[in-house]
Amino acid sequence: MKKVMISDFKAKCIAIIDDINRTRDYVIITRRGRPVARLEPVGEEKPPRQFGKLQAKMRIKGDIVQTDFSSDWEINR
Repeated sequence: MKKVMISDFKAKCIAIIDDINRTRDYVIITRRGRPVARLEPVGEEKPPRQFGKLQAKMRIKGDIVQTDFSSDWEINR
């Protein structure tokens, strides 16, 4: 995130917009130190929630906390 004074935004509008499209970040435009607008790239939507996506597609088979993987490590051989 970057802050830009409104007078600088007015003078460098195209360059700032090009920078936003390149970095996919947003810019806060300020007037006398107070935020007045937020400029962000278009088309960037939040990804859908991932929680519960694999529900009913996986099955828990045993306790993974109690499993012994010591034979899989080369240091134990």
